[in-house]
Amino acid sequence: MNRKILLLTALMAAAPGLANSASVYKWTDENGVTHFGDRQPTGQSAEQVNVRSGTSQGSGGQRRSAQEQLGDLQEQQAAEQQQREESAVEEARRKQREANCATARSNLRVINSNARIRVEENGEQRYLTPEEIEQQRQKFEEIEDENCGAQGDDER
Repeated sequence: MNRKILLLTALMAAAPGLANSASVYKWTDENGVTHFGDRQPTGQSAEQVNVRSGTSQGSGGQRRSAQEQLGDLQEQQAAEQQQREESAVEEARRKQREANCATARSNLRVINSNARIRVEENGEQRYLTPEEIEQQRQKFEEIEDENCGAQGDDER
């Protein structure tokens, strides 16, 4: 009877060491399914999991501190804010171009519809010469081309 108790005690003392030496591996397949096994899969990276503590070791299984996570969140928020500001600047530029386009088209309609154009300079009114009218037409056509883009050819 003493031998049985002695053998049982020896086995119980060795059991935790034997159980601890077994490795459990965790990996994710190409479909995104997580698997656990006692053997490391071939051709895939796997994390070795400590069964007692529940922690893993291996390819990228490290946890980040709260400060690191906060820093990442702040960087992400700053990037999003910058993107919103850039979008607002682009929107303002687009609206300015639309206004410039409309003004240039309106001025071109006036130039093309009137044979004589009167302007005021230094408190006196005078008519533009044909050369001055042509210069103004070219100037407004350039403004229209710059600000109206492909729309400019369709609406002329």
